Amino acid sequence: MDFINKYILEEIEKQHQQALDDFEGYSPFQMQLILYKTFDIESPITINKIDDNLYNEIPLFNQIKYLLNIIKDHKELLLTKKGFLPVKIVADIYNQKFIKDYAIEIGITKLYKESDVNTINLTRILIELSPFVKKRNNKLSLTKKGTHAFYNNNILFNNFFEIFLTQFNWGYYDGYNNEEIGQLGFGFTLILLNKYGNQFRPVDFYANKYLKAFNFENDYTNEQLYFADNPKKAYNLRSFDRCLNYFGLIETQEKYGESIAIKRSKLFENLFKIRGNV
Repeated sequence: MDFINKYILEEIEKQHQQALDDFEGYSPFQMQLILYKTFDIESPITINKIDDNLYNEIPLFNQIKYLLNIIKDHKELLLTKKGFLPVKIVADIYNQKFIKDYAIEIGITKLYKESDVNTINLTRILIELSPFVKKRNNKLSLTKKGTHAFYNNNILFNNFFEIFLTQFNWGYYDGYNNEEIGQLGFGFTLILLNKYGNQFRPVDFYANKYLKAFNFENDYTNEQLYFADNPKKAYNLRSFDRCLNYFGLIETQEKYGESIAIKRSKLFENLFKIRGNV
């Protein structure tokens, strides 16, 4: 009986370790790590510590640091009654042009308040979720941890990147029904980009591989799907336009402010070490 049980367990383990085509040759066990322990020591994906000057190539991170510096200078930054950044601060941040807003740049909308620019709203949210800032009496100020880490790009970036990946809801700014698409299994997108991103490829090339690997509902090859039910468009918007592009990890070819083709950036190659399937 013990022999039979041992044999069954060994067969289960073999299946768990078996390389699968839909997972780009990674095993179910490795995919579990990629899904739930993306940057764990056993995961195929590692975040490298990079030179200080390379952090200057990360648009969202530099916008975050700029706001942190404003908070530091003010000692306590008073928010509006609704908890938003003051109008003058919003204008100041946007005028640095860390991340341009397509609609504002071509004159469709005008910049006035925080809610007019998703990336500035996102910046405040990420800061409030971090251990570096506290909010009391509707005022933002640096914590002791924030003061100590203020000039340490590695600590700041790793914290804010993890907060964006795991605490912030990527579907917050769009109308797509499935909130998991893109954010779930984000590490697999990094693996795809590492493997295929040496040249420009259409964003749908990555969307098809991602959606097939995770077996999302709906026919992702159907271009006629109702907007809110279109997983391919949700994936492309969240993963590329509102994540990888914000962090300077891709180069893009765009149309009407949306990425239509991408390749990995030099920053991506410096920031990540990705081991092949074993």
